[in-house]
Amino acid sequence: MAQAMRRDPGHSLFATDGKPHPLQDTLVGVTLVLGALAFVTAQFHGLHLLSSWAGLVGILTGGYGQFISATTRERFLLIIGLGASAIGFYLGMAHGGLFTGVIN
Repeated sequence: MAQAMRRDPGHSLFATDGKPHPLQDTLVGVTLVLGALAFVTAQFHGLHLLSSWAGLVGILTGGYGQFISATTRERFLLIIGLGASAIGFYLGMAHGGLFTGVIN
């Protein structure tokens, strides 16, 4: 039986449904940037305020992005950003937390 051959985009890691998702893509970008910022600044003991707050906001934006994500590509990148945000947040909390030095 002759059948038309079609590509199956459902098995690709970066599969998309062909529709624009501006809100989801914005949340992916924000989560990745905040995750990178939190992860890098967590390596410096004196930047615990920046790393803990960037990590916390990155966790929140990534969580909401996971809630409304539509494609596997979005979910994959959000998990990377969430992981980096969480590591930055936890190391920032270990180095001093969200308010140390601001409130005595």
